[in-house]
Amino acid sequence: MHDLHNNARSMRVISPVACGVTGTGLTGEVIDTQGYNGVELIVNYGAVTATDATITVSVLAGDTTGALTSVADANLLGTETLASLPAASTRTSGTSMNVSKRVGYNGSSRYITLKEVPTVTAAALISATAILHSPNVAPTPNP
Repeated sequence: MHDLHNNARSMRVISPVACGVTGTGLTGEVIDTQGYNGVELIVNYGAVTATDATITVSVLAGDTTGALTSVADANLLGTETLASLPAASTRTSGTSMNVSKRVGYNGSSRYITLKEVPTVTAAALISATAILHSPNVAPTPNP
């Protein structure tokens, strides 16, 4: 049997919160990836009532915490577009609201975070978690 529990660590990036101000959004906590060889970012979206609302996510990374920049597409598993919440003619739970999406990072930068930018102020609740995986030393700490 494969053991994910002892070979991964979860860390909060964005606590459950209203998605922020239109055009500004929120930048999550910076995650130190030292000792791990990959990160999966899980983005959870709550109920969205506005059909024209979008929430765009960007993965940021860098070698120092104060100098994070957008990650090149070549260092992503999946896309930021697929992890974002698009406008929808109607909102459907599990697809365009009340849904969990993800994007992976496989680059070499030590620090990583996620930024989200909505088109409508407080259009939805959002949260994000980083799953650090493929550790250099296992088992990983719990929690």
